[in-house]
Amino acid sequence: MDLVNPPTYRNDTVLPLPIEVKANSWAVDAGCSGNPGPMEYQCVDLQTGAKIFHFGPIKGTNNIGEFLAIVHALALMEKQGIKDKVIYSDSVNAQIWVQKQQCKTKLERTPETEKALELVSRAELWLRTHAFRVPILKWDTKKWGEIPADFGRK
Repeated sequence: MDLVNPPTYRNDTVLPLPIEVKANSWAVDAGCSGNPGPMEYQCVDLQTGAKIFHFGPIKGTNNIGEFLAIVHALALMEKQGIKDKVIYSDSVNAQIWVQKQQCKTKLERTPETEKALELVSRAELWLRTHAFRVPILKWDTKKWGEIPADFGRK
């Protein structure tokens, strides 16, 4: 699909989004150099193209970053009273971990990974103590290309 910016068939976004993608949403993604390695994550508003947040780098894994990005977005939406958006993530693992309220990482606890594992514990606690109704949708990378929050390292 050849997308232009802004797309001629959409007036709800400034980004080149496929018609199936809800513009009233945030996209999250993580990037990691090595596994484990320097990990960071971010969130982009798909209506405006604005970066909502960026965190890192800290030593972790890509899956941890994907998980933390979703929980960070959920917590920020709750804090800001946002109830009408959805979150897109390209990580099935992270979506399952959020649903189960537990990050199933095998990352070894070391002084270097302590910060990431502390954030995982905080995120799991947040999920267990907050009810959220924000839909978390799978970004279809094969069909739509890279998620707009991608770090472009592939």
